[in-house]
Amino acid sequence: MGSITFVEHDGTQHEVELETGKSLMQIAMDNGVPGIDADCGGACACGTCHVIVDAKWIGATGSASADELQMLDMTPEKAVTSRLSCQIQVSDAMAGMVLHLPEYQM
Repeated sequence: MGSITFVEHDGTQHEVELETGKSLMQIAMDNGVPGIDADCGGACACGTCHVIVDAKWIGATGSASADELQMLDMTPEKAVTSRLSCQIQVSDAMAGMVLHLPEYQM
């Protein structure tokens, strides 16, 4: 097993165990990572699980759907590698991944 690191806006790091098959959002929630609100519970309907994926890891996340891109367009902190963590299913290939959290969720 590997790990995934969530980095808060202030630089605080939270290293959590990789759990294949779960969403990044669910892993963050299960481990009490602050900054992932997940108001809609993972339905891609709120944008409160926004993460910014380190550029070297963006290929491991797959492609964003049109619905996800629409939600991300509403966030003021959108970056080129922004994703909604509820839409990313974790795989073993993500061991070592680093994700940054925006200062504010929408």
